[in-house]
Order: sequence, then C-alpha cells, then structure tokens
Amino acid sequence: MFHEGQLEAIEALVDDHRRALVVQRTGWGKSAAYFIATLLLRQRGAGPTLLVSPLLALMRDQVAAAERAGVRAVAINSANPQEWKDTRAKLAADEVDVLLVSPERLNNPRFRDEQLPGLMARMGMLVVDEAHCISDWGHDFRPDYRRLAELITQLPDDLPVLATTATANARVVTDVAEQLGATGPDSAVVTIRGSLARTSLRLGVLTLPTSRDRLGWLLSHLGELPGSGIIYSLTVSAADDTARLLRDAGHAVHSYTGRTDPEQREQYERQLKDNEVKALVATSALGMGFDKPDLGFVIHLGAPSSPVAYYQQVGRAGRATDNADVLLLPGTEDQDIWRYFATSSMPDEVRAAAVIGALDSDKPLSTPALEARVNLRRTPLELLLKVLDVDGAVRRVTGGWVSTGEPWTYDRERYERIAESRTNEQQSMLTYERSSACRMEMLQRDLDDPTAAPCGRCDNCTEPWYSSAVSAGATQTASSSLDKVGTEIEPRGQWPTAAGRLGVEVDGAQVKGKIAEGERCEPGRAVARLTDLGWGGVLRELFAADGAGDAPISDELLGACVRVLKDWGWAERPAAVVSIPSRSRPQLVDSLARGIARIGRLDDLGSLDLLGEGAHGGPGGNSAYRLADVWGTFGVSHDLASGLAALGGKPVLLIDDRVDSRWTMTVAARELRRHGAGSVLPLALAIVA
Repeated sequence: MFHEGQLEAIEALVDDHRRALVVQRTGWGKSAAYFIATLLLRQRGAGPTLLVSPLLALMRDQVAAAERAGVRAVAINSANPQEWKDTRAKLAADEVDVLLVSPERLNNPRFRDEQLPGLMARMGMLVVDEAHCISDWGHDFRPDYRRLAELITQLPDDLPVLATTATANARVVTDVAEQLGATGPDSAVVTIRGSLARTSLRLGVLTLPTSRDRLGWLLSHLGELPGSGIIYSLTVSAADDTARLLRDAGHAVHSYTGRTDPEQREQYERQLKDNEVKALVATSALGMGFDKPDLGFVIHLGAPSSPVAYYQQVGRAGRATDNADVLLLPGTEDQDIWRYFATSSMPDEVRAAAVIGALDSDKPLSTPALEARVNLRRTPLELLLKVLDVDGAVRRVTGGWVSTGEPWTYDRERYERIAESRTNEQQSMLTYERSSACRMEMLQRDLDDPTAAPCGRCDNCTEPWYSSAVSAGATQTASSSLDKVGTEIEPRGQWPTAAGRLGVEVDGAQVKGKIAEGERCEPGRAVARLTDLGWGGVLRELFAADGAGDAPISDELLGACVRVLKDWGWAERPAAVVSIPSRSRPQLVDSLARGIARIGRLDDLGSLDLLGEGAHGGPGGNSAYRLADVWGTFGVSHDLASGLAALGGKPVLLIDDRVDSRWTMTVAARELRRHGAGSVLPLALAIVA
C-alpha cells in the first residue's frame, strides 16, 4: 500500500515524464518511489536511471535496498575501482537498472568526458538524492551538487527528473525547484511535500554544566536506552574521547568519524545494524541515508548548528518502531565550534583570485603543485576549486586544473546573505534548547512544515522522560578520563612538495624528499588538543583571541606538563630544556621552560635566537608556505651551542606553547641537531588541529 504522495510521485515521473521534488520525512519511502518508477520506465523501454547519491554508506544501503526490490543497481565510487570495468560492461549490455554515482564523479574527467555523454543519451530518469545539498541555503551544501543544475539543462524536457530530501525549508525547496525547472509546456516542477512530524520520536533536552557531567550522564544511563543507537559529537577528538571512556566502562561502542578507515566504517555500520554494539559515537560523517529502521536512540553531546541539521540526524531513529528516544545534551563550547564551521565552506575573495591567477588555460596543474603557488591547505583548496569550477572560472581536466579564461566576480552579497542565514539558524538552535514549547513542533516550523503541531510526547509536552541524575561514581570516572593528559605530536618526516619554489634551500639546493634522520625531531607530546573535551577547554580559554593575553604559566598547567613528562616513556631521559622564542606569549613560553627545568632538574639552555623579523604567518595555510614562513628564522647563539656541546649528545626538550603545522618544531629541532644536540623531544601545551 502506498504512503500518501508516493503514487502521485510515481505517476508524475512514469506517466507524465515530469520533474518532481519530494520533501518527505525519513522513513516515508522515497527510495521505494524511485525504484518502482525505474522498473515501470524500464518495462516501457527506457534506459537506466542515474542516481546521484552523496555518501558511500548511503550508496551501500541503496544498492542493498534495490536488490530487495528486484532492481539491478550498481555503484561507481572511490571504494570500488576494481568493479568499474565490470560495471561498464553491464551498462553496455543493458543489464543495469540503476547506476549510483557521487556528485564528485560527475566532474571526474574520464567519467565526464568518456562515459557521461553516452549515459545521458540512454538515461531513462535522473534521481538526485539528498537534494538539499544543491542549495546554498541547505544545511549540508556541497559545491559538487551545484553542477547538477547545469547537467539538468542538457536533458530533454520529457526526461523524468526526481529530487528527494527529508530536510528542506521553504527557501531550500524554492531554490531546488528552480534548478530542476524545465523549459517545455509542462515545465512546472511537481512538489510533493508531506508532514515532517515523527510520531515515534520522544524528544528532550537536558542541560548539564560541564563535559564531565554530560559524560557522567552517559555512563550512568547508556545501558538504559532502548536497543542500539548513535551518540553524536561535534568534533573528531570528542568522538574518540567519548568512545574510549565508554569502552573502558564496559560498553560496546566504536568511534566513527571522517578519519575512520573506509573498511572500518563499513564494518561498524554493519555491527550497529546487527545490534552487535550499543552505539557508534559519531561525527556528522555518519548522517545522510544511514538506514537502520529499528535504531532505538540518538544522543547529541553538543548541538548541531541548526535545527534542520539536528532534524536530519535525529531522523535516523525510530523509522520502523513505535518508540525511539532522542536527547540533546548541549555544551558550553558549541557556539565556538559553530562559528568556525559557519564560514569554512565559503570562498575567500583574495585566495580565489590567487588560485585563478596561478592556473594556465592549457597547462594543467595538479593540486599538490598548486599548493606551492597559493597558501591554502589541501582540503580548503579542493573545496575552493570545486566552487570555482561550478562558477565556470576553472575546470578539472586530466592531469589537474586549468583556468577557463572566463571572467569571475566574487559574489560578496550572496556570501554575506548565507553567513547571515547561518547565524539565524544558530539562534534558532539556541531557542530550541531553551524553549518550553513542543520540541517536534519547533523543528517542523524551522522546516516550514505547514502541518506543525504539538507532538504530545516530548519533555515539554509532558514531562522529562529521562533521568537528570548522574551517579557520583560516573562523575568521578568521567573526571578521571577528562583529566588525562598527553597527546602525541607526530614528527614531520617529509619535506613538502615544491617547497624549494618558495626559497626553502640548503646550500643552494632545494629541500625535497625525506628529512634526514640526523635532522629530525622525535615524536613529541602536548597536554591536549584544543578540541579535546577535558583539558581542551582550559587551553581554548588560554589561547582565545580575546583572552587575557600573555602571562606566566599557571600552576595547574605546569602540573599537567609534569604529568605528561612522567608518563612519556622515552628511550633516554632529556638532560636539558630549550625554548622556541615567542612574540605573542613570551612570558608563557619562558615560564614553562624554566618551570620544567626547575622541577625536572634539567639544564636550562635558554631560547633559540629569533632571526630577522621571524615568522609572520598566522594559523592556516599549506605546508609549503608554513615551512617557508619559519625557514631561516631560528639561530643558535654561541652560549646555546656551547651548552649543547656540553651535553655530549644527550636528549633535549624543545618547548613551545602550541603546535599547528609542526614546521616550527621541525625547523627548530633541525637547528639544534645541526649544532650538536642528540635527540630532540618536542613538548607543547596544545595541538591546534
């Protein structure tokens, strides 16, 4: 039996060959609609459906669902290159009903130029899943989705096109519908929108004062939550820390983040689906399309930056059950994290112009080669290239990127409007946390759902369904976990590609390849990462831009450093301390070095000399530029050289306040080793990323 709107969508596609946008809650059956439409179109002689899907996890679920429905579906993605040849053969033999690709695949030069034209000529239907990603205003905008609008303009007006999403407000719906629009006589997009109410979900918000209390609550009550579920966190380090804490307490959990190996991700997804684990502690990497109909709960340690994103994540729960529990435990650090991510996907005008100016129209540059010409790290550089590609200023070709020569203007007004929209979404999330109104109704209203009404189930409609109690033992366990110090600083082992282009030379020769064994530093230690739940909060306050400024190190932080040293487990105890000169926090670094030397009874050899103007670059930027910024800025004085020689090759502790790119530590350690130091052991208060 069809859900309301399913038959209407199928008829619009199969009988009328229209373009349709379906906005329906998770679990409504959007995949059933396009699989049935595919089978009916295939029976009438149409070619295969091209399904654009954003995530590998979602593709895996869609292929499995298609198989259950009797639909022959295959995927081409980065995880299965060994299957591409067989897939192309099946397509040629017309043995494929649905081909799944990522939006990024559409701009792969070989796929775009060699395979896509033939596929478009035979295509029976185009389906764009998670279509809110097309829109600048969507909570999970992805530049690669924007090129779908161009692809759609190349399709015949009578070729059916379906876009689906569960998370789109009125602004996103209008934007996506405009990009789906055809030019034929029946060009109006059929929009099928149902109620987004999730009657199985029992929503709640529990505000606790500290990370210790939130983790203590999890330790106290995780076992009471129904079935298995997902615990969302805002950062990778928070997910890792939380998973470790819960595992140590005997809970079957795994950490699932963007850094998790793809094969490991697939294994963890299967274990969650099979109820072999109690929970996955995940970042947003586990999101769109993950399909476990009986997921029993979703807990958030920290709030997403918008109610729309929150609705998308909690929508994983209770899809085929009568009851599922959803609880938000907001954190005091949430807004700091929101501010960072709010603008991270927007292009910077100066850097965009630099990228365009660095490219030729006929000589492709690879991304690593382009890094040596523009001061951007790999991930933001790749994101910016995608935006410029969609805007028509650059183009991806075999061998790298080229400039198209087309004029490009920075759309300042557009990005300012997007930034304002993000700020408004954040405020709506704060309202959700603090309001006494129905939780589900608030989420529906933020999605512009006209059927929004009180749910009668949430903690505001009735009473809190969760306990706010945290056992003393759980609080103590959480405190002990959060109080752990000591994070490894991985040493650099390779000079960055093309660093020599920026003047990084030794005796007139450009540095390249591996860093010589006799010039490297050893693995180091920091108290914590700035994103950690425990000491990360102390360090974030210390290094806040609007903080108190430079001051001697506190007894608390000095004690933490002593604990790091105590637990280090080095091969040979260091004999002396050397500090890296600091312009921004000289008192902090100097007092840290002197304190360590005093407590550890180590020789205090003072500081490296700062040559010239020293490093002047701020945080961010890619490896080549960061190395060039610190190259040649440190010197070894006569007194320091004498002190190093007197050590007889014994290890030295190299002290700094924080580590970001690790090139400052690498260059400073190289100078010390070239002047007679034995092994160099970096020690810092914080790791920035």
